Amino acid sequence: MSDRVRIKRMTPAMRIIHWATVFAVIVCVITGYYIAYPFYQAQISVEATESFVMAWNRWGHFISAIILDVTAIWVIYLYFFSRFEKPYKKLLPTRANIVEYGRVVYNLITLNRKPKGFDTRHNDSFNIVNFAILHLMLILMLFTGLQLYVHGFGSGHSAIGAWWPWMLHLVTDWTLWAFGGKVGVRVVHHALMYGILAWAMLHIYYQIWRTIFWREGDINIVFGGEKFARKRSA
Repeated sequence: MSDRVRIKRMTPAMRIIHWATVFAVIVCVITGYYIAYPFYQAQISVEATESFVMAWNRWGHFISAIILDVTAIWVIYLYFFSRFEKPYKKLLPTRANIVEYGRVVYNLITLNRKPKGFDTRHNDSFNIVNFAILHLMLILMLFTGLQLYVHGFGSGHSAIGAWWPWMLHLVTDWTLWAFGGKVGVRVVHHALMYGILAWAMLHIYYQIWRTIFWREGDINIVFGGEKFARKRSA
């Protein structure tokens, strides 16, 4: 390890956000798919428990969605105001960021056949752009999900008053216009689930790929917050 240096890449707060998002997405996918297509039922008495099982799935979906909302807001704040690093700088379309992005992609598709030519000690623009795409999908998932949720208040009232449905309509009714009505909103919400799952597979593959080819322990970042980079990047 004499040619390596320990690099801190994620703070405890960032790791909490990461794993909270992971588990919330898993619960949202399972419960959301059940809400769309009830694929399991309690075995005691279907007629007596069907609505009860659906209610628990809706509750789990709603709570997990709230966790995603909170983590997304937290991430947006950290993008600009984190004292550890400011990821928004890697999103700027500067020449350095564009060149680095191209080098990462080339390095990825050629299986590390060419020296990296960029600093791997810190988050690269490819990773930052991918995470920005994820959070944009999560935000759109939030608005479409809340639009579907508010349609459940047929009377215009909720258990906590009429202000809650009114506020949801105020911030989400634009999705009806953007996607051609409730059916379009439902299709977009459902399609985003597959987009997020595809993103997750790409993300996991990329982190394992980095760990194997760069040999800097990148997979440890989400567990211990650190990696071991070469003292002088290639």
